[in-house]
Amino acid sequence: MFDRRGNRKYLNEAERQAYFDAVQAEPDKARQAFCLTLFYTGCRISEALNLTASCVDFSQKCAVFETLKRRRRGLFRSVPIPGSLAVLLREITSKNESSARIWQFSRPTAYRLVKERMERAKIEGGMASPKGLRHGFAVACISKEISLPTIQKWLGHARLETTAIYLNVSGDEERKFASRLWTDQRSRDTKA
Repeated sequence: MFDRRGNRKYLNEAERQAYFDAVQAEPDKARQAFCLTLFYTGCRISEALNLTASCVDFSQKCAVFETLKRRRRGLFRSVPIPGSLAVLLREITSKNESSARIWQFSRPTAYRLVKERMERAKIEGGMASPKGLRHGFAVACISKEISLPTIQKWLGHARLETTAIYLNVSGDEERKFASRLWTDQRSRDTKA
């Protein structure tokens, strides 16, 4: 999860929290919902922009994205969303046709929107982007011990090997992984 210069490409836990806080301060509910959809689902920016109200299952609290990175169309995945996001999405789509896109802005506008929230959160560097947010979502999933096949499904990866790159983390995330190992070892040592 590093670029060619060895710089981290994902948002760490503190940066994710700072981004979330910046998004929560957003007065425009549609823009807030867009930024939160990226935050909570790890979807690609183009996948979020293609989301329609009919692709949000409000009863099951999940968003159904068409995976756009694959070579063929018609591959969908369901990603759970928190109740708060489901309520917000219902609120902003209540007056729209169910087949209409939820967000009518362009990809460049969506990109700028995320970048502005990153700036407000004082996040700088290559990770301060929608892609860094996607990578940060995956790393957060791994740190919460969500299985790789589940993360693979949520991210829309064709191969598990692609998802496994998120195990290549550093800093606090890597220390948390190692700490779980050390904790397990200490508990076995005290039982002996």
